[in-house]
Amino acid sequence: MKSHKILNDPVYGFITIPSELIYNIIDHPFFQRLRRIKQLGLTDLVYPGALHTRFHHAIGAMHLMSITLDNLRNKGHEISDQEYEASLIAILLHDIGHGPFSHALEYTLLKGIPHESLSLLLMESLNNQFNGQLDLALRIFKNNYERKFFHQLVSSQLDIDRLDYLQRDCFFTGVSEGTIGADRIIKMMNIKDDQIVVEEKGLYSIENFLSARRLMYWQVYLHKTTVSAEKMLINLITRAKDLEQSGTQLEGSEAFKYMLQNNFTLTDFQHSSDLQEIFASLDDFDIWGAIKIWKKHDDLVLSNISDMFLTRNLFKIKLSNVPFEESYLKEMEQTVTKDLGITNEELPYFLSSGSISNYAYVAKEKVLILTKKGEVMDVAQAADLPNIKAMSKIVKKYYACRAKNLTLR
Repeated sequence: MKSHKILNDPVYGFITIPSELIYNIIDHPFFQRLRRIKQLGLTDLVYPGALHTRFHHAIGAMHLMSITLDNLRNKGHEISDQEYEASLIAILLHDIGHGPFSHALEYTLLKGIPHESLSLLLMESLNNQFNGQLDLALRIFKNNYERKFFHQLVSSQLDIDRLDYLQRDCFFTGVSEGTIGADRIIKMMNIKDDQIVVEEKGLYSIENFLSARRLMYWQVYLHKTTVSAEKMLINLITRAKDLEQSGTQLEGSEAFKYMLQNNFTLTDFQHSSDLQEIFASLDDFDIWGAIKIWKKHDDLVLSNISDMFLTRNLFKIKLSNVPFEESYLKEMEQTVTKDLGITNEELPYFLSSGSISNYAYVAKEKVLILTKKGEVMDVAQAADLPNIKAMSKIVKKYYACRAKNLTLR
């Protein structure tokens, strides 16, 4: 038996792989690829310790799911061994559809195909390879299982995914403001009317969880330097696609070049297992390998942005609470054209503008509190504190960033 293998996780300590099936899933190339995809994309350019991977996160989420289900069993809720294993598999594979650099290229390398859709396709592929043993996990993942609380643990405002990534990202970035009491939250979880609820004495832990998530977004996930780097990467891949599709042959891995040469839709992926396999071979290393080669390419855009990444010469970025005036953006375009000596055709690759938004709590997707009287209510109502109501408001900031200089001619 290969089950009951032990992994040593820096956040939780020893984690046990509980079954032969789960061990074999972890051992599969689709899952092993997650070792080569960083959880936070380019955030290590800001926080050097943020080098943890999607593999780390998936294993950690599986561990937290097992603790949660054990706790619910201890409170008298019937959870079969089949449901237990299926829930672990569902959370283990929830991010398997992520591409290189996680979210950064989700709408560039594959335009308009969210990673959740690809996760589902790869889970279905794995289910075929494992002779239908993932049927129940898929039903839970798709919210087709009659006991709805299982899906809530996989995907909701208070799911196991968030409990792990907040703790893990806080640990590896060193941003202490993101610290949450995940252990206490899990201990306070219960089930009422087939819904996950948090017992009233866990109310302050939930308030801290929502506040920490909001802070982590502004301080880590949407840090202005990370935004700048991601926009550079998007512009670089956009340029590479434009060149490849106009006949210029670029160096790169076979799978990466195939993605650059084509504009695939979700329908294409649904109808081609070969295409799924090609995507499932891509990771961060494909991009970095290409960037190191592209630094010496004749194309001014490709070579310079590649060099900027390798030397951390990132776009200069400015944030604003209100939209930038059109005159400011026009002036920025003229500055970039003049200072860098580039053409109008090259200009869009060296600057970007747009908006980023953050909200900690979506009021229509409630976190439910179970009061001591047995009543169930929204956390915003139960807390009776204005800060939770304020967290449901979407905060939007506007950015404008541009290249500071060209190093290669």
